[in-house]
Amino acid sequence: MAKLLYRLGLGAAKRPLAVIFSWLVMLAIAAAAFLTFGGTLVSTIDIPGTPTAQTTDRLQEEFPDAARGTGNVVFQTVDGSELSTDQREAITTVLEDAGEVDGVAEVIDPFATEAELAEQQQQLTEGRQELKVAGQQLASAPAQLEAAQEELDAAAAELEAAQEQLDAGKHQALGAGLPEAAVEQQFATQQAQLDAAVEELEAGREQLAEERTNYEEGRAEYEEGQELVELGDRLLTTTNDYSVVSADGSAAIGTVQFVDQDMDVSTEIREAVVTTFTDAQIDGVDILPSQELSMAVPQVLGWAEVVGLVIAGIVLVVMLGTFITAGLPLLNALVGVGVGALAAMAFSSVVEMSSVTPVLGVMLGLAVGIDYALFIVHRHRTQLKTGMEIRHSIAMANGTSGNAVVFAGSTVVIALLALNLTGIPFLGLMGTVGGFVVVIAVLVAITLTPAMLSLLGHRALSKRERRQLNERADRTGVTKTLQPMSTARAVFTAIGTIAVLALIAIPVFSMRLGIPDGSAEAPDTSEYQAYAAQAEHFGAGRNAPIIAVADIPADLDQTDLLTTTVEQAEQIAALDEVEHVVPVGENEAGDILMYQIIPVHDANHEATVNLVYQLRDLDPAGEVTNLALAGHATGVIDISDALAEVLPLYLGVVVGLSLLIMVLVFRSLVVPLIASGGFVLSVGAAMGAVVAIYQWGWLGDIFMVHNPAPVLSFLPTIMIGVLFGLAMDYQLFISSGMREAYAHGTEARLAVQKGFVQGRAVVAAAAIIMVSVFGGFVYADDSYIRPIGFGLAIGVLFDAFLVRMLMVPALMHLLGPAAWYLPKWLDRILPDVDVEGAKLAELNTTDDAGRHADETATDTPVTTSRRKV
Repeated sequence: MAKLLYRLGLGAAKRPLAVIFSWLVMLAIAAAAFLTFGGTLVSTIDIPGTPTAQTTDRLQEEFPDAARGTGNVVFQTVDGSELSTDQREAITTVLEDAGEVDGVAEVIDPFATEAELAEQQQQLTEGRQELKVAGQQLASAPAQLEAAQEELDAAAAELEAAQEQLDAGKHQALGAGLPEAAVEQQFATQQAQLDAAVEELEAGREQLAEERTNYEEGRAEYEEGQELVELGDRLLTTTNDYSVVSADGSAAIGTVQFVDQDMDVSTEIREAVVTTFTDAQIDGVDILPSQELSMAVPQVLGWAEVVGLVIAGIVLVVMLGTFITAGLPLLNALVGVGVGALAAMAFSSVVEMSSVTPVLGVMLGLAVGIDYALFIVHRHRTQLKTGMEIRHSIAMANGTSGNAVVFAGSTVVIALLALNLTGIPFLGLMGTVGGFVVVIAVLVAITLTPAMLSLLGHRALSKRERRQLNERADRTGVTKTLQPMSTARAVFTAIGTIAVLALIAIPVFSMRLGIPDGSAEAPDTSEYQAYAAQAEHFGAGRNAPIIAVADIPADLDQTDLLTTTVEQAEQIAALDEVEHVVPVGENEAGDILMYQIIPVHDANHEATVNLVYQLRDLDPAGEVTNLALAGHATGVIDISDALAEVLPLYLGVVVGLSLLIMVLVFRSLVVPLIASGGFVLSVGAAMGAVVAIYQWGWLGDIFMVHNPAPVLSFLPTIMIGVLFGLAMDYQLFISSGMREAYAHGTEARLAVQKGFVQGRAVVAAAAIIMVSVFGGFVYADDSYIRPIGFGLAIGVLFDAFLVRMLMVPALMHLLGPAAWYLPKWLDRILPDVDVEGAKLAELNTTDDAGRHADETATDTPVTTSRRKV
């Protein structure tokens, strides 16, 4: 590899314009691909297969309207007074304007919703009154029916007596010898009157029977009506005065419903809707679009990130001595980031890419791009100062430091690609994109850097350095004699750094994972103000609605359906942390009910997390056979649980990988254990610092944390992946010099000091640059980016300055020769990894090469009893 990189560097130095042109072409191609094929970045995070994702998919199938993307906008009076009629009409007009935006399905007017709720309440009240009147009527009906029955019975008795009297008269007449025909004729009129009376009696009986039937039917309807009204009252109780207009009338919540789901709503549509609201002017009313409505894609570079780059530039100027040389690593990093990030984002139309993904790529690309170029430039400048010929020096720098850069970059890429082992798509994609950008940064470092150095020539050195080179001053001055550190100092340093890191790591044991919501945004943004307004006027839980989907039999009648709806709502409402339960309705097939649950607290509150677990553990009420949940709060929990589950696996893989790589590089069993232990300490301390600041709120004013909340759910995994690669970089540049000196025969403890002195300047500069670049993102506008920037910056700070430059040298001093212990059988089977390019010695035969007697030990081969190291 070293020889290949030597030839690559020499070729780039000979044809610098061709190399530069090639990278410009690749940059143009990447930009064109992004503009042509780039899709929409999403601001939401989803893990397929989680309970929330499965329920959301069902909602899309069974309740397509409810599965659409939505966002709230809060209207509140400036002075806290009740919204006037004119203001309400103006709000309705603004919402109607938003509804005209392409991509918006409908808008929900809070005052229309409030009127519907009031109408339903009025209907329920009228129903109660009607039932009261009907009940009174039904109460008197039995007595009336009984009186009518008695009248009919009395009439029947009279008719029966009259008929008996008539029959007796007929019998007497026949006994007197009158002819039967004469008798019938004599009594015909009386008999006709009696028959008519009997018919009238039968009609009365039929009428009474009909009235009895009507009474029974009315009674049944009354009882059913009573049951329905009672169910309605019970259902109304579970809603607990749910409203979209505040109790004092000073605030109202409007809702915008998009045509597509949240992830499919384009940024242009969201911006058009938000612009409609922000451009509207209603006298005395603040219009506050919520975070769910805007979901803005974060800026890749803002003012804070630029400040970070400026600080990195200052460090480069101090390190390299000239502005033009200092600009070279910055320029190379920008080219690498441009090619890598734009090429990756060109695939955003093919894969679902989170808005955080390219930002992480830019963050990593800038940091490693600057550092990797710095390593090569620093080596080249060192060689130029010894009188080495320019092109040969460029090639040698590429074959030595460039070789280390390739190895270091490979460890970062491997750690990032290992994120795919988590099985979480968005996290794996972040690792893949980050790894791709790092690969581009490495390629830029070993090709574009040599080309640019060739164009610079001796201007890579300052005027003073060039003057000293031309004067060929006698370099036999007094050299400071190195001495190993004292054992007492080593003990104090080792114990002190371990204690400090362990102390800082303590908060990690109380770490909670979550996803930022509107409360994490800057206080001067509408997203935060909308969140705060909803919490103030409607309760904190209004920002964290939970959707419940209940499976029921499809053959329930209206009463049974309503009964089941009420029983399930009451069961949910009985939980302590539930504020409102609002039935939404059933699907067309009639086998699924949907509810909206408003918790007492916000999505990241521990009580809300416990509520979700309680809801999932419920034995469903009534005819409900299964209860499933969806929404932001449940999604946060599912994502956090999934990430927490894979975190130990990923940490184990990364630490195990670090042990194998370092055994291979340093040919020692002890050094890898020290390095990996230091990595665990630095990552633990970095996570502890993140918890203390972002979850506990310590130093919140400094780091823009005005509302402490759980740690970003995927931050620990990202930190482990990125910091592992960077830690291995620093370990390589610090420990390789120690290994070289020890292999040359230097006493073990003195070799530690020599290697440390040799590598500390470039490692310190590289770490400061990393901290500056990552630290610039601490003040980004996006609440996802800020903790990532801080975690990586503080992690690099701890790892480079406390672990690699204090703890590792101290422990290796204490161990002495034992630090390099490796069983002979293992030494025989391990391949020879020439990380520092020692095999280039055979190429270093020019006169210039022979001049650098005081060059660092890594420029010449070191031979042990069996192989080069």
